[in-house]
Amino acid sequence: MRWLIAAGVTAVAAQAPVRLTGDWQAKAGDEIRHIMVRSDSSAQFGRDVARWRLVGDSLWITLGDGVWQVYGMKLAGDKLTISGGDLEKPVTLRRVGPPTARPDTLSIPEPPAPNQRAW
Repeated sequence: MRWLIAAGVTAVAAQAPVRLTGDWQAKAGDEIRHIMVRSDSSAQFGRDVARWRLVGDSLWITLGDGVWQVYGMKLAGDKLTISGGDLEKPVTLRRVGPPTARPDTLSIPEPPAPNQRAW
């Protein structure tokens, strides 16, 4: 039993934390869009600021409308693919740089209750 517990602790310690922060780029037709994901749980795209959180292998995002939009997520190095939620098809983003600081003039939306989510 002791070896099983030790093996479990070692396996958990070996897992690297997910590093989602950075300047992400996505192509949308002829447009290139940037999404800035910061460690303060904010994500900015254009003038919109959202709050994000990771729950298992899902990415939860809210724009302050009282619900979490839930997406499936796969992160491989500097390539992030999200799917589900309100997306018609999966979207792949590429990390192109580090995050910038969030200006003091931008506030992060309050998080909805954990049970308030869109499917």
